[in-house]
Amino acid sequence: MSDLLANLNPPQLQAVTLPPVHALILAGAGSGKTRVLTTRIAWLISTGQVGPHGVMAVTFTNKAAKEMTARLSALVPINVRGMWIGTFHGLCNRLLRAHYREAGLPQTFQILDSADQLAMVKRLLKNLNIDDEKYPPRELCHFINAHKEQGVRAGQAEVYDHYTQKRVEIYAEYEAQCNREGVCDFAELLLRCFELLQRNEPLRTHYQQRFRHILVDEFQDTNKLQYAWLQLLAGGGARLFAVGDDDQSIYRFRGAEVGNMRDFERDYCADNIIRLEQNYRSHGNILAAANAIIKYNRERLGKNLWTDAGDGEPIRAFEAYSDIDEARFIVDEIRELVRDGVPATQCAILYRSNAQSRVLEHELFTKGVPYKVYGGLRFFERQEVKHALAYLRLLGNPDDDTAFLRVVNFPTRGIGARSLENLQAAAHQMNSSLYNAAASLTGKAGQTVGAFIRLVETLRQETEKLPLPEIIEHVVEKSGLAQHYRLEKEGQERLENLDELINAAATFVDDEGAIGEGGALASFLAHASLESGEHQAGEGQEAVQLMSVHAAKGLEFDIVFISGLEQGLFPHENAVSEGRDGLEEERRLMYVAVTRARQRLYLSCAQTRMLHGQTRYCTASSFFDEIPEELLLKLNKKAAAPAPTWGGYAAASSEPVAGGLRVGQSVEHAKFGLGVIVATEGRGADARVQVNFGGGAGMKWLALEYAKLTPV
Repeated sequence: MSDLLANLNPPQLQAVTLPPVHALILAGAGSGKTRVLTTRIAWLISTGQVGPHGVMAVTFTNKAAKEMTARLSALVPINVRGMWIGTFHGLCNRLLRAHYREAGLPQTFQILDSADQLAMVKRLLKNLNIDDEKYPPRELCHFINAHKEQGVRAGQAEVYDHYTQKRVEIYAEYEAQCNREGVCDFAELLLRCFELLQRNEPLRTHYQQRFRHILVDEFQDTNKLQYAWLQLLAGGGARLFAVGDDDQSIYRFRGAEVGNMRDFERDYCADNIIRLEQNYRSHGNILAAANAIIKYNRERLGKNLWTDAGDGEPIRAFEAYSDIDEARFIVDEIRELVRDGVPATQCAILYRSNAQSRVLEHELFTKGVPYKVYGGLRFFERQEVKHALAYLRLLGNPDDDTAFLRVVNFPTRGIGARSLENLQAAAHQMNSSLYNAAASLTGKAGQTVGAFIRLVETLRQETEKLPLPEIIEHVVEKSGLAQHYRLEKEGQERLENLDELINAAATFVDDEGAIGEGGALASFLAHASLESGEHQAGEGQEAVQLMSVHAAKGLEFDIVFISGLEQGLFPHENAVSEGRDGLEEERRLMYVAVTRARQRLYLSCAQTRMLHGQTRYCTASSFFDEIPEELLLKLNKKAAAPAPTWGGYAAASSEPVAGGLRVGQSVEHAKFGLGVIVATEGRGADARVQVNFGGGAGMKWLALEYAKLTPV
């Protein structure tokens, strides 16, 4: 027993050896929560308070469940294979398999993953002759799952208007279809299990008496139904041991209720809250910054992370002129770190929006640095980007059958599999491309495929003389891609990636010598193919890690770069527009990002960032103001001239910069009109000028690499 409890700090020991009571363990980042949870189970079994069959442990990922099982088997000499340790969905599936008759399911019921669910909804809409543009399938899946996660069946759903009424009717039809086929989606597993236990008293009593201790990991991520399910199981006297961190609740968009922790405190354990505040991951300055940021959130349960590992290095802050300059700084810094012996896999670049990865990927590609995008796809491999590129490929080469098949029916335009089979057979017989064989189709197939051919021809004509960024913008809009993703509930991120594709084209055109034979479009498509295919790190190869902050939760790295710290980007403008709750979720997200770093943390922002192919002027994130200045090491030198945002700059100068421009010179800008240069700074790609455009646009700092100023 002494070996089991060895090396636990006092709060950990207190949590592990609690008597059989309800308890809430507030476990800060890096405070050893998994160790506490597994040791608690081992201690309960080793002291004879419960047998292995009387414990249920609930996690959120299969990876966490496997880690818990492995640790437990190393702590106690028992067979852990039969224990109820798993995810909410996994445990509910296990219970429903054992009681399929009572649950009204066939013995061999199948589980629909998200792709299966989407396919079923599409099929249902087609059978009901419902317009899938007015009622987008992905949005309907979200609507159905959100209701199920609140414990609401179609017959119980509130209806506010005719549109919602129709969605509820589709939800009811979807339920009926699932019942006919004997299948369950993920949300259904939990809801059906809850309903089974709720209505079947003997079964409920059996499980309430069986499980005497229920332990829950990542409790801050539970939704309303998951908490209700736990309460139902604990109704017979079982003790709930909930481990979580309200400061790391970042999945509100998935239905997570951070308020569940407060409700748990009120419902069960006002007297048994234990705070794990000693951090075993990060140095003191990193934790001080995290504590300083999160303290601005209200209604926290409250804790303050600390470490005995020392203060460590200051937090490095860098303000770049542009997003390209920011990417260049980050990649150059990583190359220096790797040269100094830091493993590339211990360097992570975090960003708020996945679209930000494109500029970073380009710089890593250019410098020949292998990288991996964790928990997501590389930029040019993303579905919406590949769709847009397929349309562009058809403009340049209509005989490209791969591109043709990718988008001939995306967005959907009524071209079925049978029509495509007939088209492929005709093309094979004629020894021609699908595009050329389309004229041979007759009937409805001839009409629908013919309409697609006319769309491509129209796009080619309309974009013939446009600059490359405008070609892409026009194609994305007129092809229907943009509208398709606007109608998707989760389409905002895909739209941001399509915007970033336009930015990539604008940057590509500006690169000297980038345009080769065949024109800008052909060169850009070749560039995209090369970037998507090169520098993919092989299995086991050292590679820099790129990921969104959401994907980074649960991970840790020696060196962390948090990029794009600008108002509107991080914190994101969509969240801030929701008011205090939205901003507090963004702050929790920043807290998660900061606490991923073990030894060194970089924070960076850019004064200008490309948006829709145009330069957007940015201000530094409010999170900089929430970090005590003594914790920051600003890597830019203080500017002698007035500057519009926080931080430092290279010294201002009246000497000529790129293009021979000087202070006092009159210039013209395509958007802002006539103005006078009042300050210059930087050289080469970093050169920029401050221009007074008078009463219209006022004072603007412009990066000369993108601004295209004309001397007057």
